[in-house]
Amino acid sequence: MSLNDIKSALPDYAKDLRLNLDSVLAETGAPGLNDSQIRAIALASAIASRNPRLTNAVAAFAAEKLSDSELAGAGAAAAMMAMTNVYYRFTHNAANKEYETLRAGLRMNVMANPGIDKIAFELASLAVSAINGCSRCVDSHEKTVREHGVSAQGVQSAVRIASVVHAVAVTLESLPAARLAEAA
Repeated sequence: MSLNDIKSALPDYAKDLRLNLDSVLAETGAPGLNDSQIRAIALASAIASRNPRLTNAVAAFAAEKLSDSELAGAGAAAAMMAMTNVYYRFTHNAANKEYETLRAGLRMNVMANPGIDKIAFELASLAVSAINGCSRCVDSHEKTVREHGVSAQGVQSAVRIASVVHAVAVTLESLPAARLAEAA
């Protein structure tokens, strides 16, 4: 399925998602971000949203402009945040604050050289952290991108991409398989 097929599969009650998907995936609809960042954020967000059809469609969209290394970098952001968001959400939410003082002891070597521009990796990590609801990771990645010159509007654009991609994934999950087959 392509992104156009995905949009066609969305029911009329999700018309706003169709319109928003077009908007947030265009540079004019994502102020403060460049095309490569938009595509990396969208791919990491689709992976985090766990809908294979949407992930495949967004991967094809991302592959139009990103190298294999950059695609892998977006995937690395989603993979690392799948792990760290759970861990840090636990340490932040646990009543016993001793856990926050303990060394995480989780391998995160890919973060040193993710195969994608550091800012794009951090923006993708921020978007995935927003999807996964990890406030500690959201704060950390937001601080990093702001220190590297990303505007508040750029941060907002990254999270808007995440919110729309996630909403499309959730909506697709609710549809009967026959509807998806018709759209393909």
